Amino acid sequence: MFEDDALPKRKSEPLADLAREDLDKLSVAELDDRIAGLKAELARTETKRGAAAAFKSAADALFKK
Repeated sequence: MFEDDALPKRKSEPLADLAREDLDKLSVAELDDRIAGLKAELARTETKRGAAAAFKSAADALFKK
């Protein structure tokens, strides 16, 4: 009777999803790959944050009262 598509989708929470993953089933190599991927994502996020902070600082300076 109810269509799943009609229900609102719950927003995914990537960090919470990562924290819930069972790491016990992963091999050492898979854990190493996961760590490398997470480090790469952290670096990407830090770069984006730096750019966003610089943009905000420039906008604040432009519109400073």
